[in-house]
Amino acid sequence: MRRLRRFFLTGVIVTLPAVATIYVLWLVFNFLDQLAGKVVILLLGQRIPGLGLVVTVTVVIVAGFLATNYIGRFLLNLWDELMYRIPLVNSIYRTVKQMVEAIWREDKKAFQKVVMIEYPRRGIFSLGFLTGPAPAEASMRAAADLVNVFIPTTPNPTSGFLLMVPAEDVVPLDMPVEDGIKLIISAGVVGPAGRTAAAGGGTGWSQLLNGLAAEGTVKDSGRRGGRVTVQQTPGGQEFL
Repeated sequence: MRRLRRFFLTGVIVTLPAVATIYVLWLVFNFLDQLAGKVVILLLGQRIPGLGLVVTVTVVIVAGFLATNYIGRFLLNLWDELMYRIPLVNSIYRTVKQMVEAIWREDKKAFQKVVMIEYPRRGIFSLGFLTGPAPAEASMRAAADLVNVFIPTTPNPTSGFLLMVPAEDVVPLDMPVEDGIKLIISAGVVGPAGRTAAAGGGTGWSQLLNGLAAEGTVKDSGRRGGRVTVQQTPGGQEFL
């Protein structure tokens, strides 16, 4: 029974990344396929899986091609004016357009740098991303040089808090933005350069599976009283 449990846990660990990847790709495929799927059914009288995706990608490519010439940009300007004249629609359209422009603009990235700030109170640090200088009025009224810091939530980094923090209270890190996002999504399990904190910087499947084979099962240490302490070991830091 113990070996069966170990085989089951090993199978879950091995198959979960692949299953999750296939599931996400399937969701994306269905979403894109259904965007033009109703049009395909209207024209052909039946649904052909994948044809809606082809139509959607084709429309996107054609739109990108038209946007690169004078006529296409003229039509885009007319479309913008039409969207801005429709109540309620204009606020949604303008907001989404500004977000897209902020993410894809070439002069700077949306997230400029990974930083730490003392939040939600002194002595506790939160990981965040520097997004730019705060509005001039905010800095003037606060009598300080403020910067915008986005504090994302775990495991969904698309939601979070926008904080205007004095520049001297921001601690910049040398960590790449991609590693910062991985650290937040994984709740601190995956550190910089993709290293797994629990494995002491493991390099792949071998170390993880060998650890399972050695222990035979997942060890449950139970609850421990007192404070969390950190002990230095040859394999890295171990939390006690």
